[in-house]
Amino acid sequence: MPVLSQPVRARSLVRANLEKSSVLLHSRMPNIKVFSGTSHPDLAQRIVDRLGIDLGKVVTKKFSNLETCVEIGESVRGEDVYIVQSGSGEINDNLMELLIMINACKIASASRVTAVIPCFPYARQDKKDKSRAPISAKLVANMLSVAGADHIITMDLHASQIQGFFDIPVDNLYAEPAVLKWIKENITDWRNSIIVSPDAGGAKRVTSIADRLNVEFALIHKERKKANEVASMVLVGDVKDRVAILVDDMADTCGTICHAAEKLMEAGATKVYAILTHGIFSGPAISRINAACFEAVVVTNTIPQGGHMKDCPKIQCIDVSMMFAEAVRRTHNGESVSYLFSNVPY
Repeated sequence: MPVLSQPVRARSLVRANLEKSSVLLHSRMPNIKVFSGTSHPDLAQRIVDRLGIDLGKVVTKKFSNLETCVEIGESVRGEDVYIVQSGSGEINDNLMELLIMINACKIASASRVTAVIPCFPYARQDKKDKSRAPISAKLVANMLSVAGADHIITMDLHASQIQGFFDIPVDNLYAEPAVLKWIKENITDWRNSIIVSPDAGGAKRVTSIADRLNVEFALIHKERKKANEVASMVLVGDVKDRVAILVDDMADTCGTICHAAEKLMEAGATKVYAILTHGIFSGPAISRINAACFEAVVVTNTIPQGGHMKDCPKIQCIDVSMMFAEAVRRTHNGESVSYLFSNVPY
């Protein structure tokens, strides 16, 4: 073995120490800060409670001309920042607030800024389906990127291709594991059930759930006269003497799912449940659900549901804060989040 001269040995030691320092520097994760927008503070609080940390200090207010003003109340220099803001309520104000919060953290030298958006705004405007129609979901993606977001965590995008609108990583979590858990724990005769999609677009979603429950599925073909108004429905599948479970990613005015429930009862279903990831429930939605033949309408808390549950006893809520908390923890630690695509963390 050749003997190294003193200068060569010294240079080798220096190089080894530099390489070791570089590895340590890259393996060290920055500290974590979680901030909440005004759209869903309850979900943000549940996330930090599960992570065992405190919510970051932030003050959001409006000037007299209704401009949004955000003040981050603590240092974020070199921190791994997560901002929780859902696309609910006053959507345009909440979106603008999110963009300003992202930008405020980015220009305050945050190491990484992740937008946690449980319900992605404008997700239904994902394609040019008629002349001169905007692709607003792409516009929102561009705005988030320009504001300085480095990463997006969301749940059940209305169209999965929205992930391709971004040039930054997007983790699209699924409510499916939590839905399966709820079905098995709350529907006693779920083995005699049939999973139904209220439109052809949700066929992939219901087939996945039906396969994991080992039951059959059906779908309803609908034709619209205009947005939020259904002209006709045709049921494809046999629901006679079975528990029908309608599954969809979101419900807005609830015209579709209420018509679908009537169709299923007419076709001989014994009971009808509806399970929806995002319960928007705008306009006449609550009165329609109250008048409909549902055993229960189950939603997740990606959107605040406290008021809706008071007005409608049929609405039940699945807490998905543990899925977002685990996604934040795994992202912060540089771990894979694919475990959450098929499992509910405990």
